[in-house]
Amino acid sequence: MLTILSPAKAMDFSAPPISLAVTQPTLVDDAALLMRTCKALEAKDLEKLMKLSDSLAQLNHARFQDMRLPLTPDNAKPCVLAFKGDVYKGLDAASFKPEDLTWAQERLRILSGLYGLLRPLDLIQPYRLEMGTKLANERGANLYEFWGDRLANSLNNEDIDPEVPVLNLAS
Repeated sequence: MLTILSPAKAMDFSAPPISLAVTQPTLVDDAALLMRTCKALEAKDLEKLMKLSDSLAQLNHARFQDMRLPLTPDNAKPCVLAFKGDVYKGLDAASFKPEDLTWAQERLRILSGLYGLLRPLDLIQPYRLEMGTKLANERGANLYEFWGDRLANSLNNEDIDPEVPVLNLAS
């Protein structure tokens, strides 16, 4: 079974770097386009666009300004260890053994507004950008138009048995 989750708004990047075989998001080039779009926004724009408090808008503005590619273990963290919402607290990936992480890497995907389709060990930097955000971009008026068929195509291009059921738990 392949399970698809939503990312979490709560993130933790305070933990020290880890020594895992990390991966790059498959759609990192697309994410770079969104990063550039978001870097051009002011905090007040983010506040209005995402309906954030002033302090959260300032935080996320700073996060976008700090984003740098390439993603490395020094400037990013595997997404399954960075997300800290209820689902990820229950998952408790920090307690996984290496073989558990390998299993999750093959069977878990996370649908991200910024990075597209993530595997658990894909590196990410702190961000907030929900899929439903109406962020005008070079491909359209919102993130659904930006990603278009890319997410489904990315999933279809993976080496997954077509008989394996897909459980979409993303909201």
